[in-house]
Amino acid sequence: MFGNHFYHKKIRKAVAAFGTMFNNVYVIRENSSGNAISQVKVPLSYAPKQKYLERIRGQGDLDNDTKVALKLPRMSFEIASFSYDQTRQLQKTNNFFQSGTDTTRNRFYSFVPYSVNFQLNIYAKSQDDALQIVEQILPYFNPQYTLTMKPFSDFPDIKEDIPITAVGVNFSDDYEGPMEARRTIIYSIDFDMKINLYGPVTETGVITKAITNVYDIDGNQIQRITGVPDPNTITGDSDFGFNINIDNQIPYQPYVLGDYVTGGYVSDSAAPLILPYMADGYVDSNYVISYYN
Repeated sequence: MFGNHFYHKKIRKAVAAFGTMFNNVYVIRENSSGNAISQVKVPLSYAPKQKYLERIRGQGDLDNDTKVALKLPRMSFEIASFSYDQTRQLQKTNNFFQSGTDTTRNRFYSFVPYSVNFQLNIYAKSQDDALQIVEQILPYFNPQYTLTMKPFSDFPDIKEDIPITAVGVNFSDDYEGPMEARRTIIYSIDFDMKINLYGPVTETGVITKAITNVYDIDGNQIQRITGVPDPNTITGDSDFGFNINIDNQIPYQPYVLGDYVTGGYVSDSAAPLILPYMADGYVDSNYVISYYN
């Protein structure tokens, strides 16, 4: 069942797209006159919050250790959790197709909706630096921001919108502690990204003939409608019309002797003559009632 390998890199693309939104954030420092004296681009990386805290607080010995504390401000983000989103689930037959070769079409099965929860952590040593970063991010989420993503690398013309919602903001400031301890201000913003996961892409043949059988209320076939493309040498992307053939005389459907039938045709069992039988009645032992083709 799970033997066919496929990998659309959807989660990887979601992580890359999320990080790209925050890779161009700056902090400007001003003097007492309000003039800018420096501009710092805030570094961003994918890393757990706890690892960064340990690294920020790690004051190395400059004589015996080359490690030093990280320079602030900076940001990190990580995936916090995955959850199935049943509110966006469509029926499983909601597949869609795209052209493949001249004789095949690519079938894309209905997606499976998931919510991916991200956490963006902002580290700073002053409130002004931290608030500059926060205020450059939150106004874009009102309450959501939508990205456009290409879910299939092999089919770049297929695009879909990915909504990202800002769920909440948490704040911590470890100003309490010994004087030699380094102060770290942390803002944590939680986001909810709605993504769609797709199964393998399969190939199906191009339909070149459609047959519709029409039945009456009693279950008897009364008509056959056949549709074929015009011209009949079509491909998956051809522009074509249709030829429709309606056949009101369908193949024999014999009744059992003794059954009560309505008007139709009578076939003489002793001779190949087809005689019209217009009245209702019972099937005589000398005849077999059937529709005539």
